[in-house]
Order: sequence, then structure tokens, then C-alpha cells
Amino acid sequence: MSQNDTKQGNGDVFSSPDRDGFIHRAFMRGAGHSTAAIRRRPVIGICNSYSELNPCNSGLRDLAQSVKQGVIAAGGFPLEFPTISLAEPFIRPSTLYLRNLMAIDVEEMIAASPIDGVVLLGGCDKTVPAQLMGAISAGKPAVLVTAGPRATGRLNGEPLTIDDLWTLSDRRRAGELDDEEWQAIESSIVPGIGTCNVLGTAVTMAMIAETLGMSLPGSSLLPATSGARAALAEDTGRRAVELARSGQVPTDFVTPAALENAFRMLGAVSGSTNAVIHLEAMAGRIGHRLGLHTMAELSQSTPVLAQVRPSGPHLLEDLEDAGGLPAVLKELQPLLNTDALAGTGQTWAQVLDTVTPKEHPALASAADPVFAAGGLAMLQGSLAPAGAVLKRSAADPRLWQHRGPAVVFDGVADLNARIDDPALGITKDSVLVLRGAGPVGGPGMPEVGQLPLPKALLHQGVTDMVRISDARMSGTATGTVVLHVAPESAEGGPLALVRDGDPIVLDAVKGRLDLDVDADELSRRTPAAAAPTPRRGYAALYRRHITQAPEGCDFDFLTATGEPSVARRPNDH
Repeated sequence: MSQNDTKQGNGDVFSSPDRDGFIHRAFMRGAGHSTAAIRRRPVIGICNSYSELNPCNSGLRDLAQSVKQGVIAAGGFPLEFPTISLAEPFIRPSTLYLRNLMAIDVEEMIAASPIDGVVLLGGCDKTVPAQLMGAISAGKPAVLVTAGPRATGRLNGEPLTIDDLWTLSDRRRAGELDDEEWQAIESSIVPGIGTCNVLGTAVTMAMIAETLGMSLPGSSLLPATSGARAALAEDTGRRAVELARSGQVPTDFVTPAALENAFRMLGAVSGSTNAVIHLEAMAGRIGHRLGLHTMAELSQSTPVLAQVRPSGPHLLEDLEDAGGLPAVLKELQPLLNTDALAGTGQTWAQVLDTVTPKEHPALASAADPVFAAGGLAMLQGSLAPAGAVLKRSAADPRLWQHRGPAVVFDGVADLNARIDDPALGITKDSVLVLRGAGPVGGPGMPEVGQLPLPKALLHQGVTDMVRISDARMSGTATGTVVLHVAPESAEGGPLALVRDGDPIVLDAVKGRLDLDVDADELSRRTPAAAAPTPRRGYAALYRRHITQAPEGCDFDFLTATGEPSVARRPNDH
């Protein structure tokens, strides 16, 4: 049960003959529920992250009604409640900054409310990991329904998806798109409700939840506005009642073996690098660490199978036509621990026995993969002692091994002010370095790691170059972009010591990221002073307790161990 065992946790209070039961029933009667409904058991909470400030999740209000139908059909009593909702395009400085606050909100509402189980309704990037983290810690039976991806846009008869934004915005900066063309793109790129319609963070996290057994098999890719997703939501309501009656809780599903399965799936589909942080955060909630070396070993033995935007030419609906996540796991089956539980309560071995692979260009077979292994390169070296990550499958193979001089930017404002300055002398061989954008420095690791290419290089036809930062990158983006460098510069990591012209060596084949500068020279350099610690509110709580990327950027007091493992910079927090 919850880590806070002083809270009322069960729905049986609604049928209790004592005064508390009387009060609970009286208030429900006042809300318009009948006596028969109020006494129905189990009581299933519907944790809804619907918000008009979160267009990706705007379909969750309707899905909640379908969940209720399923709960009632299975003999339960559904009660919907809201939580914080985090919209990736709107929240500043970043949604990761508020992910842990949402996780606390979810955990406390589940733990404090008189419910026997909960259906989580999430969608946009950080809402799903926040809900899963909160539900794991709350310890009550839980199952997830995601908002589902939006439809594919069209422009001039061609598919238009959100990952096209990056190329189109570069073309706009280079003067290749006029105002009329830019407005046409704006009106077409988000054609309806639902999450991003590529294998960005939202869909990646939906697939991770499905792999972990926290949502029903085959659920991740169903379109947001389809009848199939509404039916799925109803089925999930029924499943929530089953879970409440069985007493199975998230830690029965989210196990070390299941987390390793999820990481293999992530590599096989070339999913969002953000998921690395979220998986480590969920691992911390059960007292486990995946860790850099385990992830590197898993990546190096997992084939890349999916060819879906942004890491391939095919659309998300093509991957669904290929069989969706169950088809991916079927191809990976010899590498998986199939004793782990699926969302039905069966083992994945039982579920996959019913799956027949289809031939489809969006999903290669394990016998003939897109890449033999290593879609995600887990890096370590003198520039990243605690690790970094590169989505190698989305990078130009010519840059997997590269040595070049650093061009350093201190924060996003500096980057925006100087990236197109010809005096910087940036060439295609330069290594662009952004620092001050990590968990502390950002704060919240904003998705600014895909540094824009200088206009001069765009005019030369350069489409990729090595970029390194302690920031994150949108799951919809591509390129040779090294992310999550740890420890971050604001916590005294080596990134803080890099100077313009320093040779940086990337070897994404051997998993290395090094600063080729003499140790004596580095010892003479002084990093910038740490930013002052905020003294009040959430900012102060965040600053004092946020952990680094290798620990999932969770608060240290929310993990099962309560202790950080990555050393912090000495300061006052």
C-alpha cells in the first residue's frame, strides 16, 4: 500500500455501517448517486489529466466516460478525479521540471482517496511517466489508458507529421519558406486531438506502459478519436475492477525484468531518448537501478526493427498495421523475460503465443533488422563520467565516430543570440556544445538539445553535425545529438570546463565521449559559480532534491532508497 499508511485507502467505507460510512454515502447521495450505486464494490478512481491547457489530452474527458461504462459493467463504482496536467508545448521552463510535482499529486490522491483501484488517463509526454511513478508509489491496483495519437496531417497531398517541424523550421530560418507557406504548415501540422503522431515521447511512453503490463496489450497505437480506443477504455474499466478484486498492484507488473524488457523495446523501435530518464525514475520507485552499463549491454544486444518517423520513413499507423507493440515484442521474444506480466494478467509468453508476425516495411524482422544492434548508444568518458545518451539510429552514421573543435554556448539565450554569428567560425566539423540546461541548470532539462544548425551551414547543404548538451531533446527530433551529459555543468560536471576549440571525441560505436584536454590544463580552469538556491515554494523543493539524469531526475525522497547515487556539487542544498 501507500508509503503513507495513515491515509484512508479502501472503498469499503461506502458500505460501512458506522458514522464514516454514513457521511461518505450522504455526500455521494448529494452528488446524485443512488444508494445501490454507492454501495457497489470495488470503488475505482479515474485519475484524469484532461485539461484545456493540454490539447493532446483533450480527448480524455470522453474516454473517462467509456472507462466508467466498463467499471459499471463489471460491477464497480467509478469516481473520476483530476490532477495536474502537463502540456509539452506550453509549460515553462519544461514539463520535466513539473513531472515530479504531478507524480506527487497522483500518488497522494490515489493514496488519500477511498478507492480500491485506479484507472490512469494520460497522454502528453510527462503525464504518463508521472502517473506511473505516482501509482507505483501509491501501491493500489492501477491500469493506464493513454489518449492515443492524433491523425496524420496532409499538406499538398503529402503526409505532414510533427517531426517535420524541425526540417521546416530550418528551412524557414534559411528563407526558403514565405509567410503564406508557413501559415499553411501551421494550420495543417496538428490536425486534431491526441498525442504526437510519430514515435515521439508520448507514444514511446504508451508503448513502455504496455510493455510493463500497466496497460492492455495492443493499446498504444490506436488512434485518439477511433471507436477502437473508446472500446479499449471500456475494457480497461473492466480490467480495473478485476485488478481491485485480485489485489495485484503496480509492483507486481513493474519489476526489474519488466523494465529491462521495456528498455529493449525502446531500442528496437528507436523510441524517444526521454524514455531513458523515465524508465530510470520508475526503477527508482521500486528500489532498483537499470544503470548505464546494463542499458549499454541491452542496447548492444537488441536489434533495431522499426522504421517509423522520426527514425524512418513510415507512419505510426503503418506500425499499427504491422501489428503494433505485440508484433514488436514477438520479434524480440527470444531476448525478453516473457514471465513478466502483460496488462491482461497473463504472462507475455501467453500473450505472444497468439501473435503472428506480419510482413510490413514499417517493422523489420529480427532475422533481417534495420540495424543489428545499438539503436541507443549509452556513452561514458571524460566528458560524461556518469553517462550520456545518443539515439544512434537517428544520427548520420558518418558522425558516429567524430573528432572536432568545440563551440560552446552558455545557456539557451546565448545559443539563440550567437548561433548564426559568422565570427564563430563554425564548420561542419565543429562540435556544438550547450551547457547550463540540465536538471538544475535548466531547470528541468528543457528539450533544447537539438541545437539549430547555423544558417551558413544550412545554405551549404549541411543537414547534421555533432551536438552535445546536458539538456534533453524532443522525441520527435533527429540528428547526431548527445544528450543528458552527467553530471551536468551546473553541478560541476566536466561540461562546465569546456572552452572553444577544445577537441571533443565522440565514438558511438565504442560508447565513448571524451574531452581531449590535458588534466593539468583542466585543473587550472574554474567553472562558473553555482546558481543561488531558491528559498521558497516548489522551486526550492526542486533545487534541493532533484537528482541527475542517471537517477531519472526524480526527487531523492521519492525513490525507494531515498538516497542519490550520483555525487552532487558541494553547495547549500
